[in-house]
Amino acid sequence: MEAELRRTWRRTVDAAELAQVTADRKMLQLLHGVSREPEPTPWIRAALLGVGTGLAVGTALAGIMSSASAYLARVVVTPVHDETEDLEVLAVIEDSDGLQVILPVTADTVVEGTYGLHFDRGRSVAQIGEITSLEPKHGTVTRRVLGVNGGDLRKTRSAFISSALYRDPAEAGFDYTDVTLDLPVGPAPAWYVPNHNPDGPLADKKVWGVMVHGRTGTRVEGIKALNAARALGLESLLVSYRNDGVAPAGPDGLYGLGVTEWEDIEVAVQYALDHGAEDVVLFGWSMGGAVALQTADQSRLTPRIRGMVLTGPVIDWIDVLSHQARARRVPEPVGQLSQWLLSNEAGRKVTGLAAPLDLKALNWIARSDQLHTRTLILHSVDDEVVPYQPSRELAERNRLVRFVPFHQARHVKEWNCDPGRWETAVYEWVTDLFSAPLPGNSP
Repeated sequence: MEAELRRTWRRTVDAAELAQVTADRKMLQLLHGVSREPEPTPWIRAALLGVGTGLAVGTALAGIMSSASAYLARVVVTPVHDETEDLEVLAVIEDSDGLQVILPVTADTVVEGTYGLHFDRGRSVAQIGEITSLEPKHGTVTRRVLGVNGGDLRKTRSAFISSALYRDPAEAGFDYTDVTLDLPVGPAPAWYVPNHNPDGPLADKKVWGVMVHGRTGTRVEGIKALNAARALGLESLLVSYRNDGVAPAGPDGLYGLGVTEWEDIEVAVQYALDHGAEDVVLFGWSMGGAVALQTADQSRLTPRIRGMVLTGPVIDWIDVLSHQARARRVPEPVGQLSQWLLSNEAGRKVTGLAAPLDLKALNWIARSDQLHTRTLILHSVDDEVVPYQPSRELAERNRLVRFVPFHQARHVKEWNCDPGRWETAVYEWVTDLFSAPLPGNSP
């Protein structure tokens, strides 16, 4: 998600700058044309020049703002499924311990932890871990290669780095079965991962974890939670939902930021209940957190959703959109107008949405008293895509929410950066969740 946002926000600013140059040229042409008319008296000339210039500048600026805002609004809801392999693989070396890969220094390649290095157009992935050498002077970082699934890393010249380490649960060491969910938009594939830990604290409670990936992600994101799920004794369902490139597209082919996708997750919860679950825990990453929150709020199955585990979640879309605008130096009025276009009927012609998005309903800071499902939030304080402050504030406002901060993990890489801490926090919280009384019941 973060890589695509960087590219699209940069294109937004470039488009605005180009529009400004074009508008300037048009205004100069307009003024040049006026100068060829018969000369009016001095005071009339001054008045006309002031009014003409003001109107031209105002019209040009309005056009620039409108175009940039429309583009920005459209980008937010437009699905992107293909990661660009724009990270150069400088070299792959071999020693007595196996392979190491040399990469350029970027904000992502120097973060400690374990990550997926995807190559061969996404058909292959290498798991990279320990940083063995960092040479800022030469702009290179060397990392240990823990494994490769698919192609030959030694022959590749480009890749992209991701928090997803594997292509399916089997590569991570988990048995799984392909199942189909009958979503409102059509049949969608999911992975069912059975529980093979009869000694887990929840093994006899018939609890399922439903894993909800984030924007531009797929169900592979949920693989990161499977170790914790197995330790707890959970059955797991890793789902796809509308417009994610795996499930069918929705009526408009655009993201609903949680407003529409929750209906697909309700189907997943129902599937779990129909196949033996008595309770469900929703796991969500980034936009998947927003989707989970809407599911717990809107679904008729909410009483069976016992809790939520959210990593780097979008708690307030308005805050996220404003943050991204500031980070990319998009003028504040442009960002505000893009939000208006997304949330109003008049903006549908620009965004292409089947219905406007209620951004206020996606603001869980303003709605903190309406959240009645126990929730664990794990969020890095240096998340460059989704600011962590709303996660912390929601926990301060609602006693049912617990906030666990991470550091240096950036966006949705909390598990990658410190899997032991993430898994311990989840294990202890979910265990406590099922030993605590239900909300509204006396201890």
